[in-house]
Amino acid sequence: MPTIAGADIRKVVVACDAGMGSSVMLASQMRKRLKKYDVAVEHVAVNSIPSDAQVVLTQSSLAARAQGIAPDAVVVPFQMFMGDPAFDKVEAAIRDGGTLGA
Repeated sequence: MPTIAGADIRKVVVACDAGMGSSVMLASQMRKRLKKYDVAVEHVAVNSIPSDAQVVLTQSSLAARAQGIAPDAVVVPFQMFMGDPAFDKVEAAIRDGGTLGA
């Protein structure tokens, strides 16, 4: 599994199955949280993850599919759309210069 230093993260992708609903709200929430770190947040369907995605946030059930589509990206799975610790983990890595992955 790839890794990335938090200081190097410039693009986070929120990937979902259908591309609508709760994941759109999550992308908006993450955009607000990461704006102060100059990190772009995009929302796409899992089958449309761009090749330049560095970090992909996706539901646990889609993580293997996301990793297959974006093998160079760090895939961070989550269980809940609201308040999942995965979101704090991504922000903390960016804020504190930690590492995501492995």
